[in-house]
Amino acid sequence: MGRIYEKIQYFNEVLPSGVRLIAVSKFHPVEKILEAYGAGQRRFAESRPQEFAAKVPLLPPDIEWHFIGHLQTNKLKLVLPYVSLIHSVDSLHLLEAIDRWAASNGRQINVLLELHLGSEETKHGFSEEEILSVLAHDSFSNVIVKGLMGMATNTEDMDIVDREFAKIAALVRKVRSIHPELDDTFTELSIGMTDDWPVAVRHGATMIRIGTEIFGPREY
Repeated sequence: MGRIYEKIQYFNEVLPSGVRLIAVSKFHPVEKILEAYGAGQRRFAESRPQEFAAKVPLLPPDIEWHFIGHLQTNKLKLVLPYVSLIHSVDSLHLLEAIDRWAASNGRQINVLLELHLGSEETKHGFSEEEILSVLAHDSFSNVIVKGLMGMATNTEDMDIVDREFAKIAALVRKVRSIHPELDDTFTELSIGMTDDWPVAVRHGATMIRIGTEIFGPREY
């Protein structure tokens, strides 16, 4: 068996129950996705709308697609018809646009709110106060907020990553304490990638997003 099969099996063995592997297939060809699919993987994530929309019709219909990249409102039609969960809702403007698209298409869209977690200014996301405000004034009848997503600072210092993941985990607990009515829906914490997923698991991740460790370096 090849590398991809072995990596899928490895994560299936080491991840605790309740932590799902999202195989990040962005920048990788359909053939590699099919190899992971053949190893039993069903959850995949993309980050570029055009690439995502081009891949979907070429792959099995039972794949559960996740979108993890910055999403512009003029690209919604390339993503929303196919996606199971958007991890990267990073502004009120985007959330409102998703809600309008869903209403006009008779859909409900599952989303995560992205907390601006890392130190890089280029990262997108809400502040803690903005997330609490969105949830306190939830008027989005066609969007279901399933939890939070965060990307830690790009660093080899796992102490920094640990503090940042602790911060987002604390916010999840705070939301649940303030809004017990969300107990059945606000259930997801998407943190952790190839270099820091063990830290994420310790802080209660329900999903980890792994690309390079499964598929190798990006191909395009």
